[in-house]
Amino acid sequence: MSILKLAWKNIVSNPLNLILSIILFGLGIGLISFLMLLNTQLSENFEKNLADIDLVIGAKGSPLQMILCSMYHIDNPTGNITVDEAKPFLNPKHPLLDMMVPLSLGDSYKRHRIVGTNDGILDLYKVELGEGKIWAQDLEVTIGAGVARATGLKIGDSFKSSHGFEDDEDLAHDHSAFNVVGILKPSGSVVDQLILTNPSTVWVVHDHADHDHEGHDHSHHSTPVRSNEEILQHPEKDITSILVRYKDKTNFRTLSLPRAINDNTDMQAASPPYEINKLYSLIGVGTDAIRWLAILIALVSAISIFISLYKSMKERKYELSLIRVMGGSRITLFSLIIFEGIILAIIGYVVGMIISHGGMEVMSKFLQSSYRYDFTGWRMIVGDAWLFLGSIMLGVIAALIPAYQASYTDIHKTLSE
Repeated sequence: MSILKLAWKNIVSNPLNLILSIILFGLGIGLISFLMLLNTQLSENFEKNLADIDLVIGAKGSPLQMILCSMYHIDNPTGNITVDEAKPFLNPKHPLLDMMVPLSLGDSYKRHRIVGTNDGILDLYKVELGEGKIWAQDLEVTIGAGVARATGLKIGDSFKSSHGFEDDEDLAHDHSAFNVVGILKPSGSVVDQLILTNPSTVWVVHDHADHDHEGHDHSHHSTPVRSNEEILQHPEKDITSILVRYKDKTNFRTLSLPRAINDNTDMQAASPPYEINKLYSLIGVGTDAIRWLAILIALVSAISIFISLYKSMKERKYELSLIRVMGGSRITLFSLIIFEGIILAIIGYVVGMIISHGGMEVMSKFLQSSYRYDFTGWRMIVGDAWLFLGSIMLGVIAALIPAYQASYTDIHKTLSE
């Protein structure tokens, strides 16, 4: 019988110890793997949606809230700014700014945000049209691939929006329906989860709602308002924010622009990389605590494996002596116990992977609802390979002392007893 087969038979002969060791080990490895998988996918989504945006300009309030709302669409706006206030930063001839994409927010459909903007947002996030056409007229919308998949909307369909992020029919606006004219290709960016239309569409819908509430008529814009030049012709209207990309990030005037906006206007300017790094630091405290807890559980499980193997030495001393008598060397006995530790670690690792990846897949629906991004548990990451090596090392370390003890079993004393 080979050493591996003998090691396996020894392990399964004590099922209670086997189950306890594997559950502990699997739980520790599973928690570490789950955290790595979650952090990897969150980081990738956050990084991808930075989209080389250098600045976000909007109403004063929490800079982080403004970034999460305008770039990641997982929070509410800090407020609105007038086109007149934002005029300098919508000017296509601005000497410092290369791209300025206005956003008008407020409504949603089945928890997918409706964004009034121009097609500059597609260039910003590098998104291409999949089928149909880009929105042009008021109440025309082009939807992201994720919206189409989640809602079942297709070209030619129509729908009415709800106020805010609430998917509540009682909050639905009584206005003409939006018409789906195009669907974008999947991009992996936040645009997959957005419904895009003209800024003037958002104005029309809210003018309608306000006027209906006041009890008098409303009027539509005679022509759709889409480009920045067209937006500037309506200084009294509101937008939510502006996504900005610089021409030259090293220019002194460019670097001082955020401070100038914050100090000299009623608006605020926030740097996405700075705010997201600040968010990472806030999240990091909690994840670090959970990670250390998981490492502690893994270490406790390694100790459990050590105790299980160490205790079994007394029960198996006759068996080990017989192996020596039948020609087995000290190295054979040492290897036998080491293999037992490794097998226990591998089984624990497999259980941990099932816990982490299965748990991630179960939670992916809730995470997609909260963060508006795609998450999956059916993905292996580099960290899983390192965890496998770490698991093997823990198994070997836990088995070292019992293996040494087994290899130096006193044959004569044991058999004479």
